[in-house]
Amino acid sequence: MNWAAFTSAEPDLAKTVEERFGAFTHHVLATLRKDGSPRTSGLEVRFLGGELWLGMMPDSLKALDLRRDPRFGLQANPGEGQTLGGGDVRIGGLAHEVTDPGAKARYTEEVEPPEPFHLFRTELTEVVRTYVEDDKYLVVQVWKPGEPMRTLKRT
Repeated sequence: MNWAAFTSAEPDLAKTVEERFGAFTHHVLATLRKDGSPRTSGLEVRFLGGELWLGMMPDSLKALDLRRDPRFGLQANPGEGQTLGGGDVRIGGLAHEVTDPGAKARYTEEVEPPEPFHLFRTELTEVVRTYVEDDKYLVVQVWKPGEPMRTLKRT
């Protein structure tokens, strides 16, 4: 399921997630190393044409990780201090490398990344938002493809 399908299924959550990622330039990407241990790296993301795109420097370790194992976790930059304006937002999924010259050219026209670069289109498997409501409740919203969004509240 791509970003457009998620936006159609959960427009309010999708808007909040995009706003959280738009608040800062750099975010945290988790990938899996050859030995299966986690690797975290800084990353810029783009929401364009109904897709969530991950662009990376050539032969970066995170790109090589995703080529080997497409599973990823992506967390929005929490920002300064302790406010977490809009909440903590995480996306899980699979990253598929885009090698089609036409698709990369369209992305390049819009984003103007330094070349050469790796480009990955994402397939979402989970979107999670955690925030505090009324200084009393911890609220967790969890969305997975084909399931209704679940909202959990704890005091």
